[in-house]
Amino acid sequence: MPRYFAIVPAAGHSTRMGRPKLLLPLAGTPLVLHTISAWRQGGVDSITAVARGDDESLASILQSAGVDVVVPPLPPPDMKASVQAALSHIERLHAPAADDAFLVAPADLPHLSPEMIRALIARHAREAGWLLVPTLAGRRGHPALYPWPLARAVFALTSNEGLNALAGRFPLEEIACDGLLPDGSRPFADIDTPEQYRAAGGEYEGGQKEPRTEEPKNQS
Repeated sequence: MPRYFAIVPAAGHSTRMGRPKLLLPLAGTPLVLHTISAWRQGGVDSITAVARGDDESLASILQSAGVDVVVPPLPPPDMKASVQAALSHIERLHAPAADDAFLVAPADLPHLSPEMIRALIARHAREAGWLLVPTLAGRRGHPALYPWPLARAVFALTSNEGLNALAGRFPLEEIACDGLLPDGSRPFADIDTPEQYRAAGGEYEGGQKEPRTEEPKNQS
């Protein structure tokens, strides 16, 4: 029976937020734990998060939630490097087989959809071998599901390529998820800025100055 390994890249610096965003509260719960809850409800077999060595609070909260936390010796420079670190860890710990799969989504998706996760897993279980991505109204989003043999391809990516480069090299199937979620759901909405945090229902603590920066995001 296939196994499904969720990967949570959580080694970013939250530059555009101006403070560590993954522990910001949403409905009384740290943002990242909403993402972890979606993975659990979606039916994955394990969850591996990658964190920086200087982010001890995040690592502690993730470990308390039963997440397997990987802390590379050097901070991963981007999401691809985080995924590579997680894949190496999963390989050592679980020795995945060819019919297993790994799924990837940013850590800052508080509305990540368990229904979409289950839909991807069900499709892979019927016929392994395809790279799968969910869509809503024709728009691709997260998470993506990769057959385990594609792990080798992740390590073969060049320095200027991200995981999305694999979509042009391997068979890909879009999984239409329209109708799975209530109207108005925003499962693909990540949180990079104070404005996006407020839109998700969060509030900056009183009087705290909100930063303004245009630096692009590398990972969560």
